[in-house]
Amino acid sequence: MRLDYFVAHATGLTRSQVRDLIRRGAVRVDGQPRVRANLKLSGETVYLDDAPLTLPGHQYLMLHKPAGVVCSTDDPGHRTVLDLIPAALRRDLHSAGRLDLDTTGLVLLTSDGQWSHRITSPNSHCPKRYRVDTARPLTAEALAQLAAGVVLRDDPTPTRPAVVTPLNDTRLSLTISEGRYHQVKRMLAAVGNHVVALHREAIGAVELDAELPEGHWRALGRSEIDAFR
Repeated sequence: MRLDYFVAHATGLTRSQVRDLIRRGAVRVDGQPRVRANLKLSGETVYLDDAPLTLPGHQYLMLHKPAGVVCSTDDPGHRTVLDLIPAALRRDLHSAGRLDLDTTGLVLLTSDGQWSHRITSPNSHCPKRYRVDTARPLTAEALAQLAAGVVLRDDPTPTRPAVVTPLNDTRLSLTISEGRYHQVKRMLAAVGNHVVALHREAIGAVELDAELPEGHWRALGRSEIDAFR
């Protein structure tokens, strides 16, 4: 989408009014103070006089969650993911799936309940990829067990097969297609190990933007939104 088209639809101004604002430097894209009206957007955040703009309708955001932040709309004891989003954008937002308090990485936020249901529904088997650091080295047997599926404590049904890629002796990439309670931590416990750090890198085809610092967010691009249509 062209920048002038986006700003016009987000503000209700005419295209000529928007081009004048762009010429005067009132519009910026991420950190770029001087931009062209015909700039093609691909998920960047657009600001008018330092206020972020969004199109009318549902919102779809990517957040790089830091540790110590909870994936809820309200919590008396901790900062929430919504606390990291500007107040003007928080209306009706919720997280499409959760991460534990101490887990970092990709969280998707939206106001579109149907869209988030496609991600979180148990029937969708939406894959989620994690980087897992463990307390002890991982044996070949443990890696094979994780890939095949393990029985969790207090849950007789084995986990679905996972994609397991060892990165070093105590770090692996783990892709699961379920969302059981504390699943990754419980899977590692089931093979006699312990998770010391957990980071979500991807949900479905959407990967955490490598240039997005912890605690920061950006709007999803059209292709990222459509990945869950």
